[in-house]
Amino acid sequence: MSINRFPGSVRQRTALGSALAATLLISGCGADVEPDATASEKVTVKRCGEPVEYTTPKRAVAYEGGSADKLFSLGLTEHVHGYVMPPANPPVSESPWASEYAKVKMLSEDLLNKELVVDAKSDFVVAGWNSGFSDQRGITPEILDKLGIQSFMHTESCFNYPKFPEKAAPFEALYTDLERLGRIFKAEDKADEVVGGLKKRVEAVTAKTPKRGPVPVFLYDSGTDQPFTAGSQVPPNDIIRTAGGRNIFDGLDQRWTQVNWEAVTKAEPEVVIILDYGDQPAKKKIDFLRKSPHTRELPAVKKNNFFILDYNEGISGPRNIDGLEKFAKYLRTLER
Repeated sequence: MSINRFPGSVRQRTALGSALAATLLISGCGADVEPDATASEKVTVKRCGEPVEYTTPKRAVAYEGGSADKLFSLGLTEHVHGYVMPPANPPVSESPWASEYAKVKMLSEDLLNKELVVDAKSDFVVAGWNSGFSDQRGITPEILDKLGIQSFMHTESCFNYPKFPEKAAPFEALYTDLERLGRIFKAEDKADEVVGGLKKRVEAVTAKTPKRGPVPVFLYDSGTDQPFTAGSQVPPNDIIRTAGGRNIFDGLDQRWTQVNWEAVTKAEPEVVIILDYGDQPAKKKIDFLRKSPHTRELPAVKKNNFFILDYNEGISGPRNIDGLEKFAKYLRTLER
C-alpha cells in the first residue's frame, strides 16, 4: 500500500478548518485539546545516516533471510506481506522462524525489483544496499520514496551507501537495526528484549574464549581465479574475532571484497570458513581448495580445518549469533 505523504483533499482541509475553529472556541472555555492522532503515529528513525519519517507499515516486503529474520524475531509477522529469496539463500524451511515464513507470501526466488514491490502493494521494504537495493536494478530508497513506499536499509550495508553513509561494527549494526525497526513498528519493548538476549549470548561466548593467541582464519566465499572474502565490515569478521580467531583480511576496511591467492597463502590461515550458499554447495568449495596449487598446502587445508557457515549466519541478521556460537565451539575443539 503506498503511503500518501500529503493527505487531504480540499474538502478535507475545509472540514479540518471548521473543526479547528470549533476547537479554539472550546479551548477558550478551558477545555483540554487532544493532540493530532495522525501526527502521533509517525516516528523519525534513521535510514543509514538519513533521518526519515515513518508510519507503521502494514504490508512489509523483506529481501533475503536476514531481513525477514529481523522482522520475525521482533514478532512482526502480521505486518509482513511477503519475502523475496534469491537462489543463494538456503531454504526458509531451515530457518528458526520457518513457521512465520509459512504465514506470509513467497513473492519471488529472484532479485529484488521495483515492479515486484509495486505489484505487492507494499508500504515498506527491508533490504541491504547493493544486495537488495541497487542503482543498476532501478530500486533504491530514493526511487521508492517518490512512489510513496517506505524503505529501510541494514546498517551494516550503509558503509557503502553513497548518499547517507553510516559505519558501525557488524554486531552493533545488527542491534541498531532491531532497535530502529522496533521504533518504526512500535515494538520497542520487544526489540529491547531481543537485543538484550543476543548481547547476553555474545557475552557468554566471550567468557569462554581461549586465552591463547587468536587463530588466523580465512573466510572463503567464492571465486577460483581470485577469492571473494570478508573484510572488516561484515558479520563474519565479528564472528571470527569474538570467537577467538583473527580474520586474515580484517585490515581491509571493506565489506565483501576480492583479494588474491598470494595474500591468502602468505597469511597461512589455520582455519577456513566456507560460506555455504543455497546455489554454491560447501563441498564443491572444499574440493577446490584441496586441489588448488594456491591452497592445498595451507595449514588449514592440510589439517582439514574447515568450518561451514550458513549463508544466513554470515549476512546481517539474528542468526549471526547462531553462527558465532557454533564457530566458537568449533575453535575450542582445535588443537594448536
